[in-house]
Amino acid sequence: MSWEFTEDAAFMALFDAFKESGETSAMEFLAHGEGAFHFQELSQNAAGEGVDLSDSNDLQAFQQTVIDTLEEL
Repeated sequence: MSWEFTEDAAFMALFDAFKESGETSAMEFLAHGEGAFHFQELSQNAAGEGVDLSDSNDLQAFQQTVIDTLEEL
């Protein structure tokens, strides 16, 4: 993926919300309310950057990359 999603405002908001939530599992955080909202916004921004997430496998891979990044930072 050539787009650096960690520099996107939606990812930054997602990261901040994750840290503020106190949740330890990024997967659980993305599955509910605010996390799901920010992930949807990030996915839309990805599409705007030319990242094709129309295939469910590609979307899952992107989601896993976001989860891994959230838990690493």
